[in-house]
Amino acid sequence: MAISTEKLSSILQNFVTSTNDVEGAALVTPDGLPLAASIPGGMDEERVSAMSAAMLSLGERIGSELARGSVDRIFVEGEKGYGVLTSCGEDAVFLVLANQSAKQGLLMLEIKRTLSELKLLLA
Repeated sequence: MAISTEKLSSILQNFVTSTNDVEGAALVTPDGLPLAASIPGGMDEERVSAMSAAMLSLGERIGSELARGSVDRIFVEGEKGYGVLTSCGEDAVFLVLANQSAKQGLLMLEIKRTLSELKLLLA
């Protein structure tokens, strides 16, 4: 069965618009190629995809080298907000961009819910 890019985009758009303080989301391949995205204007989808895959790959390597086990998520905190990278099965990486007002617990729950939707579509 073919993967529907329209459905992927719809899930991401719904996630961004319905989750408080989320500014963008993208789904990319582990090689850094974009599958679907709903990111703020001015951000280059190709660049965001490549950086997301590289960061998850590096995080997994760090987890392995430091004997921390497999990485569940990578959380980047900056002065303007958060970037959260989560593996979405073997075939995709889920990136979420949230502003500094985001409640982290609620954000993680919404990411988990959306991940299960995305995984069903990618299966």
